[in-house]
Amino acid sequence: MGVDNNVQEKVHLPVAYLVVFGFVVVGLAGFWYLNRLSQQPQPQGPALTPEAKAYVRYLKLSDVEMKASETYLKQTLVEITGKITNTGNRALKSVDINCVFYDPWGQVVMRERVSIVRSKDGGLVPGETKNFRLAFDNLPQSWNQAMPQLVIAQIIFG
Repeated sequence: MGVDNNVQEKVHLPVAYLVVFGFVVVGLAGFWYLNRLSQQPQPQGPALTPEAKAYVRYLKLSDVEMKASETYLKQTLVEITGKITNTGNRALKSVDINCVFYDPWGQVVMRERVSIVRSKDGGLVPGETKNFRLAFDNLPQSWNQAMPQLVIAQIIFG
C-alpha cells in the first residue's frame, strides 16, 4: 500500500505542472493578443469621398493657435482654436478633422477625429467663416508639445 501512495503522488505532480504550464501559456497568449489588438489603428469613420476630396481646397483654416492650461483637477487641458472658411460654392452640414499628435521622433502617439462644423450649429454656407475650439485633456506624456497635424477627415454637404 505504501508503494501505491508513492505512485499516486508521482502521478499528481506532473498533472499539477501541466495545469500551471497551461495557465501560463493561456496568459501569455492573451497578453500577446491584447497587445497586438491595442497596436492596430482605430477605425476613423468613413473616408473622404472623391467629391469631398475635390472640395477640400475650398476650406481654409486660419488663426489656428494652441494653448495649455491647468484644470481644477490638476490636469493639463490643451486647446486648439481657429477659424474655418468655406471659399467654395456649396453649403456644408459638417466637417470633421483628424488631429494627429506626434512624439519627438515623429511617431504618431494619438489620432483623434473631431467635428469643427456641425449641422446643429447651422453648418457652413459659401463665404462663411466660423470659429472652432478643440479641447484635449488626454494627451500622452510622449507627445512632443507641438501643434498637431490637422487633416480634413470628412465633409458632408448640405
